[in-house]
Amino acid sequence: MDVKDGGTIRKALLIINCIILSIGNCGDPLIARLYFIHGGNRIWFSSWLQTAGCPIILLPIARAYVHRSRTANPTSENKLFCMERPLFVAAIVLGILSGLDNYLYSYGLSRLPVSTSSLIIASQLAFTAGFAFLLVKQKFTAYSINAVFLLTIGAGVLALHSSSDRPANESDKEYILGFVMTLAAAALYGFILPLVELTYKKAKQEISYALVMEIQLVICLVATAFCTVGMLVNNDFKVIGREAREFELGETKYYIVAIFSAIIWQCFFLGAIGVVFCASSLLSGVVISVLLPVTEILAVFFFNEKFQAEKGVSLALSLWGFLSYFYGDIKRKKPTPETEMTSSLPPNSTLESRV
Repeated sequence: MDVKDGGTIRKALLIINCIILSIGNCGDPLIARLYFIHGGNRIWFSSWLQTAGCPIILLPIARAYVHRSRTANPTSENKLFCMERPLFVAAIVLGILSGLDNYLYSYGLSRLPVSTSSLIIASQLAFTAGFAFLLVKQKFTAYSINAVFLLTIGAGVLALHSSSDRPANESDKEYILGFVMTLAAAALYGFILPLVELTYKKAKQEISYALVMEIQLVICLVATAFCTVGMLVNNDFKVIGREAREFELGETKYYIVAIFSAIIWQCFFLGAIGVVFCASSLLSGVVISVLLPVTEILAVFFFNEKFQAEKGVSLALSLWGFLSYFYGDIKRKKPTPETEMTSSLPPNSTLESRV
């Protein structure tokens, strides 16, 4: 496969992962909030659902294994799992952090409306940009800085009327604690994304997309185990049946909500680390932030939350920031006459060697 074909495949993977991330990012807060507003109150169970759907990833991993078996050299060894020990240990650490982040996020969402929690989560982009600069030496251009600024301002605009979304039965203590927990979740995930990128860079084996799925599987298994311990301590397994029977939408719909929640969360996590693999942790944070107003608008339709003019302004600013980021990225990668001449040379040769 030549470089051009490899670049085309990578761009296709990036688009696919952006779509998967969009589905997860817009769907997960809505379905999680649906669980809480209709009688669900098990925070550890909600956290557990965020990663419990990880066995789904075994399907594409098995598909990749079959593909390798058909195309690999007959004399080479083909294993179902290619991850080596250092990368496995790194994935375990990421899984523990993800499990903690799941709990922080679920706790905040149980106390705050979707619009308010999404607003706070938008601050994740600032944390991602900062940690990306510190951990992976992310290079910023005028366009990427402008994108971060516009997306942050877009989130800030939503704060102008966030107080009107506060639930009537929410105490000051619960509301403040939900705010703090959600902010902590944003900061922690803003740290996790660059840490994933750093793991890719420091890995002593070639990182393929199949390996990315293996990493995601381990992260989710460990995070699920982390939340399972919390469920055991909190006796969640003993009350799930009763909670399902008392669920306002009915017992059957309770389990449907739980199943779809687990599936949609996998879209979010797989899409997020897939974008990191295809591009960078900063772009993953940008995509998550630009979808904030979309989630706000969906919350208006599904939960009858108020749609103020500020949400429309936020949507416009977010789209502007998103376009700014991609315009700068395209302009940065646009080949100059010299690079075009260099790319036309045979492999391992330079312009000087032809002269």
